[in-house]
This record gives sequence, C-alpha cells and structure tokens, in this order.
Amino acid sequence: MSSSIEGRKVLLYVSPAASSLLPLLTKPTIDELSKAGVLLTVACRTLESAQQLCKGIKNTNAISLDVNDSAALDAELAKVELVISLIPYIHHATVIKGAIRTKKNVVTTSYVSPAMMELQEDAKKAGITVMNEIGLDPILILTYVQGIDHLYAVKTISEVHEAGGKVTSFLSYCGGLPAPECSDNPLGYKFSWSSRGMLLALRNDAKYYEDGKIVSIPGPELMGTAKPYFIYPGFAFVAYANRDSTPYKERYQMPEAQTIVRGTLRFQGFPQMIRTLVDLGFLKEDEKEFMKTPIPWKEAMKQLLGATSSDEKDLQWAISSKTKFADNEEKDRIMAALRWIGVFSDEKITPRNNPLDTLCATLEQKMQYGPGERDMVMLQHRFEIENKDGSKETRTSTLCDYGDPNGYSAMAKLVGIPCAVAVRQVLDGTLSEKGILAPMNMKICGPLIKALKEEYGIEMIEKTL
Repeated sequence: MSSSIEGRKVLLYVSPAASSLLPLLTKPTIDELSKAGVLLTVACRTLESAQQLCKGIKNTNAISLDVNDSAALDAELAKVELVISLIPYIHHATVIKGAIRTKKNVVTTSYVSPAMMELQEDAKKAGITVMNEIGLDPILILTYVQGIDHLYAVKTISEVHEAGGKVTSFLSYCGGLPAPECSDNPLGYKFSWSSRGMLLALRNDAKYYEDGKIVSIPGPELMGTAKPYFIYPGFAFVAYANRDSTPYKERYQMPEAQTIVRGTLRFQGFPQMIRTLVDLGFLKEDEKEFMKTPIPWKEAMKQLLGATSSDEKDLQWAISSKTKFADNEEKDRIMAALRWIGVFSDEKITPRNNPLDTLCATLEQKMQYGPGERDMVMLQHRFEIENKDGSKETRTSTLCDYGDPNGYSAMAKLVGIPCAVAVRQVLDGTLSEKGILAPMNMKICGPLIKALKEEYGIEMIEKTL
C-alpha cells in the first residue's frame, strides 16, 4: 500500500442495524487500512460494539456515536479526512450532509439512493468525493459484490464501444453460497448472518429488459421463473432476476442493449423449496397468536395451514392443497425438506409472533456454517456483442472465489477489500472526481481493477466463447 496514506485519519461508522454483519463487512477493511498505517476511528452507537471491532488491531480507536446527533457527528468529522459509512442506506444522506458541512470525503458500500443524488450539487460545491457502490450494501445483503461487478461490466462495455461495437445483451448473475461440499441441507444455503434479510429479499418484485421489452415479475411469482443456469459443468446453478435491472441501460451507458438482466444464483432445488414456503405463508409477517408461545412445530403447522390434525399425513395433505409440485419426486423431496426443518415434529418453535420470524429462528439454528466450512462467491457477466463489421461474439467475465475457514470468508474479502482500496485511492488522490460517485466509468474503474488484481489477486476472468 502507498505510504502516502500513513498517518492519515479516517472515521468508520457502523450502524447497530447492520450489527449481525459487522464481522463480515468491516474486518478486512479495518485490517487493510491498519496495515497501511491509517489512523482509524471506529464508531458505533454503543462503545462495546466499536471496541469489539478494534480488538487486537493497531492504529484503531473505538468511540460511541449517534449518527443523528449532528453536532457530535460534525465534531468527529472535523478530526478526520474521510468517513466510511457502513450503515443502512436510508441514513447515508445524514452522514453525507455532515461531510458536506465539514468538507470531508466519504466512501459507502451502498447503492446510490435518490436522497443521496439530491446532494450532488452540494457535494461538488463542497469539493468532496463521495464514492459509493464499492462492496456490498449492509442491508441488501443479497445484492451483488458491488464494485467487482461494476468494474468489469464497465470495462467490457467501454472496450466494445471504443471498437465501434454494440452490446446487444447483458446477463449478470451473482451468488453468495456455501461451497458445494458444504451445501448439505435441503436449501443448499447457509447463513453467516440473520436469515430474515435473505427471506425478505425473496418477496421483492423483479424488472428487466428482455428482447427490447420490460418484463415485470411480482415477488410471489419470482421463484417460479428460476431456471437452470450454466457457468461451469461442476455447478448445478439456477438463476432468477434480482430487483430492478432496467436502470443499468443508462448506468452502464448501453442504450443499444435489448436484454439486460441482473440476477441471483442459487443451487438447484432452492427455488422450489422457497416457493413452497411462500405458498404456505411462511414469508408473511402477520401476527399469529399461536406463534407467541413455544408450542410444538406440528401444532403450529396445524393452525397455520388449517389442517384437520397435527398428524404428519394430515399436514402433508394440507400442504399439497396449498402448493403445487412438478411431480411426485419433487413432492417427496420437499416433504423431506420440511421434515428436516422440523415442522412435522414435536420440537418446540422459537416463538417470534409471526410466521417469517418464527421460521427464521429455526433456520438460523439449522443452517449455520460449521467449523472448517467455507463459503463461495460466484459472479458472471455474459455479453452478446455485435462488432463494427457485423460479426457477433459472446464474452464472459467470471469470478469464483472461496472463503478461508481460518481467515476471511469469500464474501468478507470481496466486500471489505474493495472498500479499503477505494478509501486508499480517495486519500492518495488517485480517485479525485468530486460529487456523488459510483464506479461507472473507466477513470474510476481502471485504477480499482489494477489494484485489486495486482495486490490481492481479485479479478474476473475474461473469455471470448
């Protein structure tokens, strides 16, 4: 790392709302900045949380700070050159306003919200850099490894345009998953954090371009659209669209593209299982009186489904009346999965007042990473290109990264290190553009790509098929 940032002062603010993600999001960032000699003040609402993050790491100092206390925020900002904001996106504007008042630079890992964009002119007038989307949104935990995906999308699209070509189709899918050998449960998924965020994200509608037309998928129907997706022969992936992909026609400056989809990767079997949970009402937050006490799961299921009894046969009949199965094999597999969760058993529920949170309590007990297990991140862009001479080709950019059971998870590395690199490049002047920014042009993306590849071996492998 550049010695030019040694001794520079930075404030890292982490919200309690993202507390379950603290080890995931912050440790690589803190470690890398500490190694570079940055003097890092780590702030949380509670001093204890901040102290835990700083434990055993040199060049760090822990404080308590309420982001809504403008005077206290400004006082801390006055002591530093830059603030890293790892908080829910709805609060970033508050931090940015403080940075504008005190003329300090900002780095966030979140998507640029409309409230943040409203501060564009004020940020430019203040002469500050507000760099966003370099990492992962702490609340939208199923979104992309932002930064990595942007960098290589912008790179290829820019190269095609510079050569006089067109990008006619852009497909981009990303999944944070257990490594295949660790995907040993019916969902093929494990949690490093609360399961609630993952399940809530599955209720979101999706929108994308397909053959020039906008396609909208209501949240409850999303799992029904999931399809097998080939990347490598050794992986059995399925893919489905993730939220709204339509802004990327403008964001990635490819107005010619007829198909634009950004989506999520999961292992096969996941969509059918989630669809069943949706059909049974498990993703609802409606308060249920019977979910306020620790009754047996089979009794809770009887009441949730309106079954005639809590006998497994009656429960299965009630389940079959509320959902559909492709065939008997799928039915048997899903019933076995529900049995694994424990919903036919005498095991007591952990009462959380509603179906969603009560289910989450059980999933979090059964679907944690065990000792020695590792995660995996798979990300692939697929570009259909029409060259200047009329010829056509397909290019891919692919990243497959595994976590270290004795070190960082793959997700932690791909979230925290790009964030640290962006901070470094703002501090040393490599990234000097002013205003509310995201990695959407090669002036920003080029140096980030170079540093991540050369210093950390983080890159997407590019191929022409």
